[in-house]
Amino acid sequence: MAPFTPFAALAALASVAVAQTCSGVNQRFQPRMGSGYKVSLLATGLQQPRHIVVDTAGNLLVAEGNSGTVQRLVLQEQGDIVCVASKSAVTTDRSTNHGISLSADGKTLFTSNLASVTAYNYDATTGKATDGKVIVTGMSNTGTHPTRAILVSKSDPDTIVVARGSNGNIDTSTTQTSSGRSMIRTFSISEGLTSVHQYTTGGELLGWGLRNIVGMGEDPLGGIWSVENSMDDVKLNGKDVHNENPAEKLNYHGILKEGASNKLKGANFGYPSCVPAWDTDLLGVANIKVGDLFKPDGTPAASDCASRQTGTVHFHSHTAPLDVKFNKNGTAAYIAFHGSWNRRPADGYRVMRVDFQDGKPVEPPTSKTAAIPVMENPSTSSCPGSCFRPVGLDFDAKGRLFVSSDSTGEVYVVYGA
Repeated sequence: MAPFTPFAALAALASVAVAQTCSGVNQRFQPRMGSGYKVSLLATGLQQPRHIVVDTAGNLLVAEGNSGTVQRLVLQEQGDIVCVASKSAVTTDRSTNHGISLSADGKTLFTSNLASVTAYNYDATTGKATDGKVIVTGMSNTGTHPTRAILVSKSDPDTIVVARGSNGNIDTSTTQTSSGRSMIRTFSISEGLTSVHQYTTGGELLGWGLRNIVGMGEDPLGGIWSVENSMDDVKLNGKDVHNENPAEKLNYHGILKEGASNKLKGANFGYPSCVPAWDTDLLGVANIKVGDLFKPDGTPAASDCASRQTGTVHFHSHTAPLDVKFNKNGTAAYIAFHGSWNRRPADGYRVMRVDFQDGKPVEPPTSKTAAIPVMENPSTSSCPGSCFRPVGLDFDAKGRLFVSSDSTGEVYVVYGA
């Protein structure tokens, strides 16, 4: 691992990335910022930073995909900017590959890997995580999609939400819930600490027919949301439509809090039989709208795609949303788009905002303009090989948005979110 050096900066203008720096770190990329936003580079030299979370002491925990550990960045103020005072490993386990979450009281740290979810006692003052215990297991895949997004509910503090993706681009066995894949399940934390949950048979089914959920968030009302990576290499009636279809999406799963009515609990979102439209002209299907579900070639038969649950907001194909987090007052959801691997030209590689009002997106599901730019590469011509690719998001108590980039080993701070 390269030597760690702290860095931070504050943009002089909303459209300019960096004007001031802490000592010792050079900015590799100059993100283009949306109106009203400023950015600083908080840290570099991290080993594939994935999901992140701010602890109750205001410090940042980072799940490192390459090292398999959780790193703690102790933060300090230097005037108007944030710098890193120190960095240290919180966990000795080296299997963490993506997911990280904290309990509502901040005293339990949860991490995920290909097979399981582990809970640790966590002290935010010392930054120590101890007595790790597996609470959910039985999630290994032999094919693709090794990450497991996790989220501890603040409105229902004994519940952890765990997503498991498909075992390939078209995983035909996921037409049955018994596969235990392409779904989101909820589990009791206290029960898991006593007796480990088996993913496929334990807990409760929150949603299924979800190809690959890589990020989840909870709004201030207690609503659970997920961002989904849709299918690759799609053809329809023998025509290649994959460059512009299907849409990626933001899904709503209702409120978990005990006593709340949740009609979406256990809903089927269509995969692998049905996927959402983005470029409706290219599909050539009569009366189809953005977000409507259609059946691609080579997928299992669907009795009725129109009866399956579709997304609440839809995004351009192959932009790969990997996380979603809400600001404190719930007026906006921020989404990290990791970017395409098989689209020409490349697309994604940015953080976007979706505006909300009264717990719902302002734009309808058919909109193509719901996502508003926050932070992006000035050009995607060098992507995905040489640009920043955002993964994890979290807010601190002061409303600053932290953004991890696994491709560059960096964490940024966005002001004005």
